[in-house]
Amino acid sequence: MKIGLVIFFLFLVLNTFAQGKRSYTTKRINTEINIDGILDEEVWVNGEWEGDFTQREPNDGAAPSQATFFKLYYTDKYIYVAIRALEKYPDSIDSRLVRRDNVEGDLLGVHLDSYYDKRTSFSFLVNAAGVKSDILYSNGGSKQDINWNPIWWVKTSKDANGWNVEMKIPLSQLRFSKTENKVWGLEVARYIFRLDELSLWQPISRKNADWVYNFGELHGISDIHPQRIMEAAPYVTLGLETSEKEVGNPYETGSELFYGAGIDGKIGITNDFVLDFTINPDFGQVEADPSEVNLTAFETFFPEQRPFFIEGSNITDFKITPGDHEAARDNLFYSRRIGRSPQYYPDLATDEYMDFPYVTKILGALKVTGKTKNGFSMGIVESVTREEFAKVNLDGTEREVAVEPLSNYFVARAQQDFKQGNTIIGGELTSTTRNINSDALLFLPKNATTGGLDFTQYWDDRKYFLTVNSVFSHISGDSLAIAHRQTASQRYFQRPDANYLTLDSSLTSLSGYGGNISAGKNVESGWHYGFDFSWRSPGISLNDVGYLRNADKILQTASVGYNFTKPKLFYRRINVGIVQWNGWDFGGNAIFNGGMFRFNTKFKNYYSLSINSSAEYNIHDNYKLRGGPTFFQPGNIFLRVNIESNASKKFYADFGTRQMWGQFSYKRSNSWDAGFTYRPIDALSLAFHPNFTKSYDDLQYVTENIVSNDQRYILGRIEQSTLIFRFMLDFNISPDLTIQYYGSPFISSGKYTEFKKVDNANAADYGDRFHQFSSSEILYNETTGLYDVDENQDGNIDYSFENPNFNFKQFQSNLVLRWEFTPGSMVYLVWTQNKTNYDGLGTFHFSEDMGQLFSTIPENVFLIKFSYRFFR
Repeated sequence: MKIGLVIFFLFLVLNTFAQGKRSYTTKRINTEINIDGILDEEVWVNGEWEGDFTQREPNDGAAPSQATFFKLYYTDKYIYVAIRALEKYPDSIDSRLVRRDNVEGDLLGVHLDSYYDKRTSFSFLVNAAGVKSDILYSNGGSKQDINWNPIWWVKTSKDANGWNVEMKIPLSQLRFSKTENKVWGLEVARYIFRLDELSLWQPISRKNADWVYNFGELHGISDIHPQRIMEAAPYVTLGLETSEKEVGNPYETGSELFYGAGIDGKIGITNDFVLDFTINPDFGQVEADPSEVNLTAFETFFPEQRPFFIEGSNITDFKITPGDHEAARDNLFYSRRIGRSPQYYPDLATDEYMDFPYVTKILGALKVTGKTKNGFSMGIVESVTREEFAKVNLDGTEREVAVEPLSNYFVARAQQDFKQGNTIIGGELTSTTRNINSDALLFLPKNATTGGLDFTQYWDDRKYFLTVNSVFSHISGDSLAIAHRQTASQRYFQRPDANYLTLDSSLTSLSGYGGNISAGKNVESGWHYGFDFSWRSPGISLNDVGYLRNADKILQTASVGYNFTKPKLFYRRINVGIVQWNGWDFGGNAIFNGGMFRFNTKFKNYYSLSINSSAEYNIHDNYKLRGGPTFFQPGNIFLRVNIESNASKKFYADFGTRQMWGQFSYKRSNSWDAGFTYRPIDALSLAFHPNFTKSYDDLQYVTENIVSNDQRYILGRIEQSTLIFRFMLDFNISPDLTIQYYGSPFISSGKYTEFKKVDNANAADYGDRFHQFSSSEILYNETTGLYDVDENQDGNIDYSFENPNFNFKQFQSNLVLRWEFTPGSMVYLVWTQNKTNYDGLGTFHFSEDMGQLFSTIPENVFLIKFSYRFFR
């Protein structure tokens, strides 16, 4: 990911303000320019250079500490850009060799709004070492496609006066209209890493809320025609998987050779719209998700990492609620549903062995994306995944069990801009269709449709905004599928005290709705504020091709803050703010209240400090007992503190802590994390990130049982310790040849004691909400591994449950060599290793756990992937 670049440019793209439009007039040339970073061609040597940049960070509106100049020419096929970055102290130029799209160090970039819609920017950036990055900004700059990878050329050079950049950008990589005399938006930017200084050709202050809207203008382009892109990148893979051989298991032979082939491509359908396609895609070079132990009833959200689905995802994105909280992840499109792990896992009889496909094969996928000169943008995703089968073997006889049906996923997003993007109306429609041929898969809906409409209005140079959206969902299928959705963790229609909900096991369809209203002022300097009101009805269901954490909620948040952006005293900038929130369910019941204080600052020595403190109270948790009654949970207080050193140094570090205290001491969490990064030379980076968390929770859900038609909800005290180490190495031989290593041991243990049954879940008095079992009521059976409960102490076991203790250990590592031997053409050499160890002791012993983990026989995957991109 382009993490370093996005962190650097985040403040730049969120809030801006034009201080008078500048214009630059370019000229056509009739000769090709050799891209070598040496500005010795006649077009560069002769004529005037454009300069007069203005500082934006840290001293908004001031003259920059170093001068910058540029020129821009064009031909029938290319845009040529030269930039001269003068430097009084050339030895201080930060030239970090990093992987493409993870740019650090001194930067130069050109941003082109070739649509001239004042909302979209094609941005081409490079650091002083020649490492390039490219970002497609949309929605004025608030959305960034950091995985857009066009074909273009760039070289850099250094001399006694500073450093230079020479770019060659094919017109086929841009989108523009057929008009004779064109006006484009233009911005040229320079960032000096050691000074954390950003300067711009077109002055853009921090006193407003948009980036692309305030670009300068590029004049002089005429008699060029949009060029339809045509690219194809066939690939082949060859791999070997090794693991521990299991005697008697025909599927665990110790090694397996595999191979594959496919093709990715782009086709310009019209001047404005491009079709991306992939047939039989392979994502073997993508890193695995981080290890975790999830003790909640909710699905963990993992970000998308597959290049095909990341690129252009800003176009199909339809978030229901803005922000950085859990509800802000709810989205009509969550691309990780496509190619997910199969959703049915067969039960095995004694002596049966199974070969389970842990991913669903994508047969093919396509995207159509683009935007017209009239402000109409569209994104379409269509994908088909094959029917998957698990192979089950008993005494040499093999059978196949369907675990995922043949499925089709369709997503369409459209938006129309009015008044130069100050008014935006749009919508999205998704459809999931499954061809179910097995009774075992009837718990899945056969058809799922979701859709939404959204409206955005900006005022006063986009400082003020109003956004409104409304979404719906409709699923249909067998009554088993609809009953399954009603009782799933997102809804729990079976809750006994939810008199506004009805569980109907005869239904063959389910519908729901949701929406959001947001308004506020969004600026980087001075006062800013916002208000959100959102809702999800009990029946809303998005998780076929979208993401929904939980339904049946109404949320209200309000925030206000002030940003001090003029350096004074000890700081370069300070941001302070407060946030307040409330929640209700659709029965009109208040389910929580909360508030937060935020403070962060960057000091003049380039260190930074952030403090977040929050409290949540009056928590009536509808999901705690997983289908049981609402549980009145005690309140919590949270504190998060983080400090970071100067990232421009060869060695830098960050330290943080997260603390949580529960009311009545029912819960406590103590987490510490750190990060250490050392760059001994420009081409090598070493990083180590440890994290340790120790916590206890007296009200951790364990299980449920039925006694004489009475439901029993069992809670217990869990004492949990989790240790994570993350090691990272980046060795960059050149901007196009890199080696990256990632390794992460993970240990988490949980020991349960003090079991209790829920008596009166919503009692006002904390002690009346449960009854803790005495030693005469519960006994652990060493023979069976079960806890036996005798509630009335009559000598007869009323019910039993499994020992929930755990000790989970996992090591994941990934070593990748990437070589882009020509633009768009790649060779990958990949080694992935996984070790997993589990036991039920529940105790944490660092040396013993590490010893067991690293003595575990690993699963290894060795992979080579070759792709070659043809284009015109």
